[in-house]
Amino acid sequence: MTLSNDSRDRVKKVFEPIALGMGRVGLTPDGLTLIGFGMTVVGALLLAGQQWLAGGIVVLLGGIFDMFDGTLARATGQVSRLGAFIDSVFDRWGEALVFLGIIVGCVAASFDAATILAAMAMASAFMVSYTRAKSEGLGFSNGTGMAAIGLMPREVRLVALSVGLVLASVLPGLRPDEPDVLANVLGSTLAFIAFGATITTVQRILHVHRQATTPAAGRSTEQEHS
Repeated sequence: MTLSNDSRDRVKKVFEPIALGMGRVGLTPDGLTLIGFGMTVVGALLLAGQQWLAGGIVVLLGGIFDMFDGTLARATGQVSRLGAFIDSVFDRWGEALVFLGIIVGCVAASFDAATILAAMAMASAFMVSYTRAKSEGLGFSNGTGMAAIGLMPREVRLVALSVGLVLASVLPGLRPDEPDVLANVLGSTLAFIAFGATITTVQRILHVHRQATTPAAGRSTEQEHS
């Protein structure tokens, strides 16, 4: 299961007028990256303080805000390798802080299982990003090709995590007779992300393997490292 690049492009087109509006008020693609990262840091701190609902909402808003940087760069002809590097680095940094915030919050709340699952989700999420970075560095799936491979890329993980955090905050209020609902919903969300990200990593490994065993791709890679 993948989200095709055509589908991604259609989604980005929807956000393009908003991104251009941000550009008209003086915001730059790198500026949007930093603003989105700042919001993510705030969300991570809220999660560390067990403010699950507020943290989930802020993390989602930070992720949505961060989507505008690449859209604005493409719409205004400001695409650059440096910008792509900065965007990628701050995306990974922000995701790490969010999971660390969840881990701190879970430890403070004595959610032992959710703590372990949060660590597993973080490790699995970073393997998804690593397989893309390493494969592209070796000449496989250049451009946005690898971004479309897999069940759970970053944007899917972001939505799943945010929805899970909101539900973990709301459901205990609807089910006051079950005090463990919050821990169970949060743990289930993190398990879902860990599983989905692991499947995505395997999908990307298999995708690269298929490319590597294609004669043309194999010759290209050998020439790069000869």
